[in-house]
Amino acid sequence: MKSNSNFAPHSLLPRLKREKTLLLIVDLQERLMPAIDNAAEVEKNCVLLARAGVQLKIPIVITEQNPARLGSTLPSILEIVSDNQPIPKMSFSACTPSTLNAIAASGRDTILICGVESHVCVLQTALDLLQGEYSVFGVRDAIASRTLENAQIGWERMMYAGVLPTSTESAIFELLGEAGTPDFKALLPFLK
Repeated sequence: MKSNSNFAPHSLLPRLKREKTLLLIVDLQERLMPAIDNAAEVEKNCVLLARAGVQLKIPIVITEQNPARLGSTLPSILEIVSDNQPIPKMSFSACTPSTLNAIAASGRDTILICGVESHVCVLQTALDLLQGEYSVFGVRDAIASRTLENAQIGWERMMYAGVLPTSTESAIFELLGEAGTPDFKALLPFLK
């Protein structure tokens, strides 16, 4: 069988592994979310990712863009990750020294990213993370913008740059790895 040179060898394909992954929740804030297209679905999926992160003992980093103006992280996220203090920022990229220190301290090299806005903060963060040689997985159904067009532009740029697409369920099942475990049983009611 002839190999296709467009595909990497299987040993080089990045995978989501719970011991290597960090969840980065970008700017899911009270005053910003009402303007976001499909906000309820994005919030639901980010909450589910946070719940899975806590259950699977995956480090979670949360950022807030200009919190004095855009408000705090949504209560639905904060109640799940109550021990995590959001990292405030003014730059659009979440890759501030504080965020990068938190990521480095985790020892993780795979970033599962979700949040808003696709074409601004999520995009710039993903590009910076790729430049820092992290593997970046973008959770398509947990990333949005104020308009669908801008969300699509951001998503396309991220993919062209090397962000690997996933969905909330796909990421969680990949991190779980198998059925029948206590972690699977704990998360199953939220996946129905």
